[in-house]
Amino acid sequence: MEMPKRSNPMMEKLAPLPGRHALLPELSARQELALLARALHREGYDDHIAGHITLAQPDGTFLVNPWELTWDEITADDVIRVDNTGAVVEGEWNVTPAIGLHLKVHQRRHDLKVVLHNHSRWGLIWSASGRVPPVYDQTSGQVEGDPIYYDEYAGTVDGASEAEAAAAALGDEKWAILKNHGVFVVGKDIRQAHLRAITLEHRCRLAWHVETLGGGQPITDPETLRVVQMSDDLGFPFLWEAMARREIRLDPRVLGEQAANSIERRGA
Repeated sequence: MEMPKRSNPMMEKLAPLPGRHALLPELSARQELALLARALHREGYDDHIAGHITLAQPDGTFLVNPWELTWDEITADDVIRVDNTGAVVEGEWNVTPAIGLHLKVHQRRHDLKVVLHNHSRWGLIWSASGRVPPVYDQTSGQVEGDPIYYDEYAGTVDGASEAEAAAAALGDEKWAILKNHGVFVVGKDIRQAHLRAITLEHRCRLAWHVETLGGGQPITDPETLRVVQMSDDLGFPFLWEAMARREIRLDPRVLGEQAANSIERRGA
């Protein structure tokens, strides 16, 4: 994965040095998806085997995490490929029956490469409350705008009509809270999807803690968040790489058996 280009004066000033080494090895699309699943599981996207991530490919197919595995055990070797109907065309695992929602969003939004959904630990609280969490700190405000609250959920989105309705409700937005269900996040690439997903979960977590004290003082002045919200387009430079490196350190197998063996040989 290429490093974010330091195209704005602030980044050129704050990070002019190239560093001693690359922040990440060159990664395949499957490795990126597996790392994203592992990193998000650590952030609270951890409802057992629930949740799915799709990564659009140039040939019109989609890489997907397998239905059978939890996000913290997925490796690059486990990632499957589906066609535009949701049929598995490559891989040894099965795809979630809810793949239709992802496919409908990808069909509507060609600007997106990543679509993800889970019943995240803190997102579920606000999903059940019927409210969108306020922004109480800058980290919660790294992504501009509130998630939409989709309140027409009446069960799973296995059916085509339910998937179409949910995709239409998302529209051109970047994230959503699904009533009594979970969260939905999209992005133009892995880095942006990662930032949006962890920002939403942080926002949900902090707001819950603040409101257990009886309330707080939300940030209401857009100027306060102007600088941090510049991160969304780049996906907060260096953050994705740091979180991906952590997952590789903890378990090199996330990159697949061949890559893990190579890392072990170099460390021997």
